[in-house]
Amino acid sequence: MALELKQSLRLSQQLVMTPQLQQAIKLLQLNRMELVEMINQELVENPVLEEAASEDGSGDSQEIDGQDIPVADREATSSDPESEQRRDEEAFSKPADPVQEVTQGKDDFNWESYVEEFNSNYQSPVSREVLGDLPTYDSVLTKTTTLEDHLGWQLSMITLSDEEKKLGEEIIGNLSDDGYLTANIADLAKIAKMELEDAEELLKMIHRFDPVGVASRDLRECLLTQAQLLDPRQPIVENIIDKHLGELEKKNYPAVARATGTPLPQVMNAIKVIMDLEPKPARAFTTADTQYITPDIYVHKVGADYVIVLNEDGLPKLKISPYYKNILSGQKGDTKEYVQDKLRSALWLIRSIHNRQKTIYKVTEAIVGRQRDFFEKGSQHLKPMILKDIASDIGMHESTVSRVTTNKYVHTPIGIFELKYFFNSSINSGDGTDSVASEAVKEKIKQLVSKEDPKRPLSDQKIVELLKSQNIDIARRTVAKYRDVLGVLPSSRRKKMI
Repeated sequence: MALELKQSLRLSQQLVMTPQLQQAIKLLQLNRMELVEMINQELVENPVLEEAASEDGSGDSQEIDGQDIPVADREATSSDPESEQRRDEEAFSKPADPVQEVTQGKDDFNWESYVEEFNSNYQSPVSREVLGDLPTYDSVLTKTTTLEDHLGWQLSMITLSDEEKKLGEEIIGNLSDDGYLTANIADLAKIAKMELEDAEELLKMIHRFDPVGVASRDLRECLLTQAQLLDPRQPIVENIIDKHLGELEKKNYPAVARATGTPLPQVMNAIKVIMDLEPKPARAFTTADTQYITPDIYVHKVGADYVIVLNEDGLPKLKISPYYKNILSGQKGDTKEYVQDKLRSALWLIRSIHNRQKTIYKVTEAIVGRQRDFFEKGSQHLKPMILKDIASDIGMHESTVSRVTTNKYVHTPIGIFELKYFFNSSINSGDGTDSVASEAVKEKIKQLVSKEDPKRPLSDQKIVELLKSQNIDIARRTVAKYRDVLGVLPSSRRKKMI
C-alpha cells in the first residue's frame, strides 16, 4: 500500500485556558486576605488601575441586589434570569474580552467616552466595622521567654568546660516542643568531643533544670526525674514509674499492687502523686502563634430570615485612571497599544472580581437555604450535602463550587466555620427514611463521651448501641474512626478510678 500526504479540514471544539480565564479561576480560589494582596499587586503593576475614593455616590452606579454595580456592568446584571444563569455558567469557560465586546463593529472607537462611562468610582457593598475581631495590643507587643532561652540562661550560671558548654547547647538545641530530647546523646557527645559517660552526667544535670524533667528521652525518664526530687522521696512512686508504667497506662491497678507487693490503697495514693507530675515539661513554654481567622462572609439573623453580607473591609475598590484617557485620545502607535492592553487587563480584573463576589454570595445563599436547621439548632442538625447539590441549585459546575468553598470561612450566629464544613457524607438512619450528616454523628459521639461515667467509660460498641437508639445505624469501626478524628481516647484509657 502506497503512502501519501494529503491535507484535510476538521472542525473541533476545545477549551483554551487563556491568561484571562486562568486569572478568573485563580480569583475564585483566593480567600479575602489573599485577594487583597493580589489586588494591591495589580495596583502596582498596572498603571491604568487606581483605588477609588470611598465617598458614597461618587460614581455613576446602579443598585442591584443590594450591591452598587457600575454603569458598565448594568448590561451584565439587568437581563432576564435565564440569560443571567447562562452567563454564570459560561463565565469561567468562555473568557470574554470586554474591550472587544464594546468595540465590536466600530471602526473608530472613542476610548475617551468609554473610560468616562465606565466606573469612574467602583463601589462595593458598604463595609462592616470588625475592629472588635482584631487582636489586642498586648497580644502583639508581648514577648514571651522561650524554653531555649530559659535553659540557656541556666546553663550559663554554672561552671563548665568548653566541651561541656558545647554539649549543653547541642542538647538544648535538639528539644521537641514538649521538652524531650530528640537526638541521640552518643551522637551529641561525638560532636562535643566528650566521652559518653561524661555526656550522660551532664544530661542528668540538665534534667534537673527548670522545668524539671526537661531533655528526657522518654516519659519514664521524665516522670522518674520529678519523682526523685519529691520531698520526702516516695520509693513506691519511683518503683511504679520505673517498672510498671505500662500497667499504669492501662489502669490495671490491681496488677500493679500484686507486682509491687503493696496494698491497693497505698498504690492508689502513689498513683495520685504520679498524676500530679508533668508529662510535658515544656508545656508552660509553648509559644504557638495564635491564628486569627478573618471571615469572608457574614450570615446574620434578622427576624426570621438570614442576611448574607460579604466581608469587603480593607478590599481596595478599583477604578480606571482618568489620566490615561488623554493618552488614548492623543497618542498613537506603541504607546496607545500598550495602554489599550493594560486597559483590557484592568477591565477583566474588575469584572472577574465582581463575578467572584457574586458567585460566593450565591453559594453561601444556597448553603444557608439547605442547612437552615443547622443555623437554627446547631451542629447535630447538619444535613448531608455534596458539591453537586449546591452546583445544581446555582446552575454552575461542581469544580466552581469546590474552588469557591476552598479556604474560605463564614461567620454565623453559632460560630465561624469553613465553607467546606457544610459538605458531609451521609449515614443511613435506622429505619431508612432519612440520612444523617457525618459531622452531626461526630458531634453526637462527642456529647455521649462528655456525659459518660469516668469510672465506666463507654466502649465503641456501647456508643453504637446508643446511636442506634437515636435512629442512627453505624458500624463500630466507623465509631472508632470518628473517635480518633475527635481526639478521644479508647475506653480503656479514659477510665478513671480516682
